[in-house]
Parts: sequence; C-alpha cells; structure tokens
Amino acid sequence: MQNYEESVSFLGTWGRFQRRVFFLLCLTSITSGYNILCVMFLLASPPHHCHIPVNSNLSQDWIQAIIPVQMEAGQPKRSSCSRYELEVVQNLSAWGFTPSLGPAHNLSVLESGPGVLLSGLKQESCKDGWTYSTEYYESTVVTEFNLVCGDGWKQPLTSLAYFLGGLSGCLVSGQISDRVGRKPVLFSAIAMLSVFSSAVAFAPSWPVFTLLFFMMGVGQIASYIALFVLGSEILVGSTRVLFSGLCLPSVYVFGMMLLPGTAYLVHSWRHLSLIMTVPGLACMPFWWLIPESPRWLVSCGRFQEAELLLKSAALENRVEAPQVIFLSAKVEKEESQEAESLSFLDLLRTSNIRSLTLKLWLIWFSLSVSYFGLSFNLSGLYGNPFLNYFLLTAVELPAYLASFVAACSLPRRLSYISFTLLGALALLLIQITLHSYPSLTLTLVLIGKFGILAGTGVLYMFTGELFPTVIRNTAMSSCAMFSRVGSSVSPYLLQLAVFYQFLPWIIVGALSLLSVLLCFFVPETFRQPLTDTIQQMPTTQQSVCRWPWASSAPSKDDGKLAKDQTTAPEIICTTRL
Repeated sequence: MQNYEESVSFLGTWGRFQRRVFFLLCLTSITSGYNILCVMFLLASPPHHCHIPVNSNLSQDWIQAIIPVQMEAGQPKRSSCSRYELEVVQNLSAWGFTPSLGPAHNLSVLESGPGVLLSGLKQESCKDGWTYSTEYYESTVVTEFNLVCGDGWKQPLTSLAYFLGGLSGCLVSGQISDRVGRKPVLFSAIAMLSVFSSAVAFAPSWPVFTLLFFMMGVGQIASYIALFVLGSEILVGSTRVLFSGLCLPSVYVFGMMLLPGTAYLVHSWRHLSLIMTVPGLACMPFWWLIPESPRWLVSCGRFQEAELLLKSAALENRVEAPQVIFLSAKVEKEESQEAESLSFLDLLRTSNIRSLTLKLWLIWFSLSVSYFGLSFNLSGLYGNPFLNYFLLTAVELPAYLASFVAACSLPRRLSYISFTLLGALALLLIQITLHSYPSLTLTLVLIGKFGILAGTGVLYMFTGELFPTVIRNTAMSSCAMFSRVGSSVSPYLLQLAVFYQFLPWIIVGALSLLSVLLCFFVPETFRQPLTDTIQQMPTTQQSVCRWPWASSAPSKDDGKLAKDQTTAPEIICTTRL
C-alpha cells in the first residue's frame, strides 16, 4: 500500500488521536513484559537436601553429618540428592557412636564415644522427600512438586513448554490477526494470558501446570506481537519510529522490572501467579479506547470502515478530512493480493535470498540462545536473585537507547558486530571471575546482556531492510520462529554445567561470536534504497568483500527509488517482531 501514508497525511503525526493510541498501547505492553520472566521465579530451584524425619531420634551430631559433603568447584557442599542410610545411622546413634571424617578426627571424639568413619557408610536416595531453603523463596513449583534429583528433568521441560507456547503464538497469532483484525487478537491474547495465569495458581499437579504454562506462553507473545503491529500500522512518520524503536520496548522493560520486585514481596508461587493477572485485567477497559488498524481495514477492502475511523480521528485532532480518502483503492488491493501470493518457500527458492535467509536464521537462533541462556545462567551467580534479575532487566533500557542511536547514524553491520562482540567477550571472561570475584562477575554479565540486547535491537532493523517488500513480513516471521526455537533450547544450557561448570557461559559467548562471524557475509543496508522484489536483492558475491564500517551511497539509477522509500529508522515498525 504505497499511497496509504500520503492518504492519511491530513491527520498529522502527533495529534490527540495519535497521543491516545501511543500511550495506551505502551501501557498495554506492561502486561506482556510483566509475564516474560515469570519462568525464572515460578520455577526457581532453591538449595535443598534430603529431609530427615523429626521422629528419627538422631543425636545432633548425626543430624548434621547424615547429609554427605561433596566438593563442587573446589568448595565443600552438602549433597542435594542423597544421604547416609537412615536405618544404619539410627542404630549408630542409639549405640552411642559419633560421626567421624577420618582417623585424626576419631582421637578428638574418644571421650564422647567411638567414632564411625562416614566414608565407609552406604548412601541412599531421599526417600522422605527434601528440605528446601526458604531464604529467598517460600514455595515454588519446584519445591511443591519436588522437581529435583530424579525428577530434575521436569524443570527445564516446563520452561521448554512455556517457550514452545511462545513459538506457537508466533505461528498462529499472525495468521489469525490477518484474518480477523489486530484489535480482537490483542485483547483475546491478553485475556488468555490473564485467565491461564490465574488458572496456573490452582494447578493440582505438575502435568496440569505444564499444560497451563504452555497456554500462558501463547498469550504472552501473541499479545506483544498484536499490539506492536497495531501501533506500527496506526502511527506514521517520526511518531511510529519513536513508538516502535524506543518507547514501546522501554515500557515493556519497565514491566519486566516490576516482576522481580513483586516476587521479592510475594514468596509463594501461587500468590505470584494470581498477581500476574492484574495488569491484563487492568488493560481490558482499553478495548473501548484503542481503535482497529485502518491500514488493515483497507488491506481487507473494508474502505468505508477505514474512512469512518479516520474521519473520527480527524474530528478528535480538529483537522478537516477529505471527502474521499482512498482514491486508488482498487490498485492498492491488486498490489496487496500480488504480495500475498508469495509464501514461506520463496525464502529458499532462489540462490541470493536462500543464502541470506539461512545466515539470518542461524544469527537469530544464536542470539536468542545467548539472550535467554544468559538469564537462566544467572541463577548460578552469588547474591540476591531478585536484585540480580532486576539489574539484568534494567540494563535493557540503555541497550535499547544505544541500538536506536546507532541505527540512526552508523552502518548496520558495524553496529551489530560492535555490540555483539562486546557482549561475547564479556561472557567469555566470566569463567575467569565466576568464583573469585562475584561483583566483577555480575558486572561482566550486565555488560554481556547490554551487548547482546543492543545487537538484537540493531538486528531487528537490519533484517527488515535486507528482505524485499513483497516478502518482508514472511521473512520476519520465519526469523522470529528460529528465535523462539533458540529460546526453547536455552533452559537446557544450565544442565551442561554437569560436564564442565563453565560450559554454559562458553556456549553463550561462542554462539554470539558465531553470529558476529556470519554478519561479515551479510550485505550492508545503511543509506541504501529498500528492495521491492527478490530480483533486486544483491548477490552473495556482492556482500562478502566489504568491511563492516563501509557503506556506499545509492547509485544514480537507484536515486529515485531511495527517495520514494521509507527512511531507514522507520523500517523498525515492520521488523521489531
């Protein structure tokens, strides 16, 4: 729809109508942001050890010694999944024996009774359940359903279900939104998120919780996609750039920052789930204040409804609307039908777009694994988990600002490579400081998160500029799919620490470096005209011989095309998701 923005230019860009839509959609994003990190707190696994029954009649020495001590990362730590055989220990305690670590220790306890070498005792699993630390969490899904030790595989599987729900939301919400409208999908997704969040609080078992948690994931991503697309289609010009590039993600991050504070005050996971329904319920009255997308109405041929909506907006802005707003409706409808004829398979049909598509899929997957893997690995750091997650979320605000500024003034490849390389190097250095310098480790984690997220912000715009207009939305959906596949894999990164304690951090940093390397083989788009067809895309040979800081002005033949195209920052509106 090339003439749409010219047709609605009479409204202006910052009237009362635009301000209302701008602020209401930003407020609505708090609902989605508030729920995205819930997996970190609902599924938190506090320190634990085998439960010792109160009526076991053990002496105080044996109560302390019945849990074996193991060495982890060079430091002694009580076993989480085993204990010395309770029946044997009860007999030893009744006979007056005392626990001993070795022969030297036996000499120091001769007065109180003969010592028993602990290393000679057999161990057993936690037959009476577990005792969990309540320092930070009163109860979580892990502690209530005992998702530890033999059932420890259920914890990352539950996280996987949540992110697979997000993947399903990516696949389904866009198609439904194109059929029934942006507004119904937005509020249906918010209602789904609120309903299933409250239902989760009453889950009687782990399988029921996992199913409900999957549906929460569907609603979380579907609501954000719908409100982003709705705002991007209603707002135009610089207002749209400010909305999609800075204000919307900033308010979304503010919603993320609220959850750690709430989890700190509410220590029960069931109460936290109920509180998570509040933002969604508070947004329901916005149904009568947020309009449908007039651009979508025009694309469906519903021109009378679109003109009625725009004339109502003109009255609100106190400007005069023309009698007929869309003069070239038939032409626009034919163009939209031609664009819709392309499918997902066209991303792999020709060599030039196939090479680019495969590289970008791998880049999006790698960066998503790094982003979410960093969040999951944070649980292994020292200090208050609520403060750690708050800082990790707060660092996203300067990251979004940095990516926005860089996108307006620097080449895309240089911006992406610089930010992501900074994050990758910081994450690789963590293995040096992890156990020796906790404060420095947290600083490196925050720098790593800043670099990865700023690189992600540039990647959204970069990807949208690389693909031609006729298949841009399909390409972005496919990249979002691979991003969600990466987030689904990330919960299992922490499990790799069993083989080598630094392996999760090495993988996160290495994947970031891989995305940097692939970016060298992607063509630059800064200050270049946007392509409209697949045939206009640069070939692979044209994209591998330029340094990331090199950008060239458009050729004379492309001068007119560049002038007619949307300015570079404005492409954010169609590429953020």
